[in-house]
Amino acid sequence: MRPQLMPQTRSLHLRPVTALSSPVATPSATFPTTTTRSFSSAPESKSFKAETRSLLEIVTNSIYTTKQIFLRELVSNCSDSLSKLQHVTATESLSDFTESELRIDIDINKDDKTLTIKDNGIGMTAGDLESNLGTIAKSGSADFKATEDSGDVIGKFGVGFYSAFMVGDHVTVKSRSVKGGSDAAAGGTWSSDGGGEFYVTEDGLESNGCEVKIKLKEGEEEYMEESRIKSVLKEYSNFINYPIYLNGEKVNTQKALWTEMPSSVKADEHEKFYQYISNGFDKPLHTLHYRADAPLDIKTLLYIPSYHTEKYGMGRMTAGVSLYCRKVLIEKESDVLPEWLRFVKGVVDCEDLPLNIGRESSSDNLVKNKLKEAVKRRVVSELEKIKKKGGDKWSAFWKEYGSFLKEGVCQDYSSQAKLSKLLMWESSKDGGELVNFDDYISRCPPEQKDIYYLTAPNREAADASPYKEGRDEEVIYVFSAIDDFVMANLGEYEGRKIVSLEKSGEEEEAAEGGEEIIGYIKQVLGESKVSKVEKTSRLKSTPAIVTDHESGAMRRMMKMVDTQGGATGTMNDDLPPLSLKVNVEHPILVGAKEVGGEVGDKVIEQVFENAIVGAGLREDGRAGVERVNWLLEKLVQSEAEKK
Repeated sequence: MRPQLMPQTRSLHLRPVTALSSPVATPSATFPTTTTRSFSSAPESKSFKAETRSLLEIVTNSIYTTKQIFLRELVSNCSDSLSKLQHVTATESLSDFTESELRIDIDINKDDKTLTIKDNGIGMTAGDLESNLGTIAKSGSADFKATEDSGDVIGKFGVGFYSAFMVGDHVTVKSRSVKGGSDAAAGGTWSSDGGGEFYVTEDGLESNGCEVKIKLKEGEEEYMEESRIKSVLKEYSNFINYPIYLNGEKVNTQKALWTEMPSSVKADEHEKFYQYISNGFDKPLHTLHYRADAPLDIKTLLYIPSYHTEKYGMGRMTAGVSLYCRKVLIEKESDVLPEWLRFVKGVVDCEDLPLNIGRESSSDNLVKNKLKEAVKRRVVSELEKIKKKGGDKWSAFWKEYGSFLKEGVCQDYSSQAKLSKLLMWESSKDGGELVNFDDYISRCPPEQKDIYYLTAPNREAADASPYKEGRDEEVIYVFSAIDDFVMANLGEYEGRKIVSLEKSGEEEEAAEGGEEIIGYIKQVLGESKVSKVEKTSRLKSTPAIVTDHESGAMRRMMKMVDTQGGATGTMNDDLPPLSLKVNVEHPILVGAKEVGGEVGDKVIEQVFENAIVGAGLREDGRAGVERVNWLLEKLVQSEAEKK
């Protein structure tokens, strides 16, 4: 039986540092309640001082965004203790040490309202407890890494332990150093209520390790529930190197698959891991598992799901990639990939990522941006490989995620050139087969310098479009507003302009004559409806088309955005004066000019209305119904009179 020593009261200290280079770099001092100052004419070196109780309250309540982080911090400390033990036993000869399963145990005691987190790692002596826990911002792990090469050690700042005071009003730490042998001084107990003082005795654990017992505050009873503890462990610490037992039951059963060599992981392991992190039941369409050591040390495991949920009306997906540092969660829904890649699921683990003191985000935006760019480039490169191989996988990917790549073209300028090579559409050739820009260009005649596209609601409408009349060139068909937006954003592809047939301003051989018809049309429609009226020789079966306008799909999208922003009205409102191209030889126009009067005017107005509808600019066609009925009535009367 060890002698029971009287606890010694100590004041918490701050760790000494050489420069105020970060929020945690605070010079060391002991903090008396009163200070006597003397001054001289010569400058004197002084140490900063602080009110320890207030400082500890800042450390425990202002560093972390959520209280549940305390469990992540304490489990990470346990993991460090076990990693240090592994290193020490491999490099030193220890007396009175018996090997056993390295583990972390968490026990809930509802009777005395305590939560205990224990490991059988390297442990601490009473002196270590006083030095490490009695000095705020002193990191034993950082000191260990400074003298030993151990890449698995997590800790750095020396404040994580104090997060226990976010949920506890009293914390007791019992420990025993593996290096102490049977010496009674090898162990110790540290305790504090977080009020600026702590107590230390040499009465510690019977065997090596460390035990942290937290007496929970009123209102923190949720941490007495196994389900709550399991939830926090699963979110933050599920991939710790060592087994975690909660009241004797192992809770971290999934290994950190991204740390394995890519060639050693089997397909069924990927499937199970993907389903675990995505909470899904499908198989991944594609897996990207790689390691890199330049420009940063990165271990990455990413999955492209078989399908995405946005198409089912379940709302916009959040980011699917989690950011880890040494297997500890830093950001669950990380922005490590751009938003247009939000369908990707997986993990990025970067050991080189500088973290803020709460270890909940990066403290260096330059490094974080370098990481983001490196991972994005690799994903885009992988998509290029899938596209090059073609086959069913690429077809399935494009069908499911083509709209996301189009979104990327519009949002991500640095990736636009590469993404534009992946885009695919139907065209006027090949009866519905998908083509990309390179396919299109390879079939262009030598004299064609531009890439032509046509916006339509579907293929049938595109094939029948009046804008194709008199044209033999292959035309890319786009069927949605985002396609129109993509074309407008690109503007050109490898030196070739991307031109809408509806806006094409290329020179053409104009029809002869017809000036009287042009004048008549201008007179009937007026400057409020048409900005100019021109002859064209392309049109055969269609009397007129409008050109140089904003496409119907684009107008619908912009109107939808306006409506979401509170604007009212429909797409029929506020059409600007339009440019009209007409076939002056068409019988309808020739006949309207000859008939003249109210009938001729109504015919011209209806031809213009038909051109607007054909361009997709009229959302509601009821505006012309009355005019059509009037014309039909006149037609019937005229035929009746002939009889």
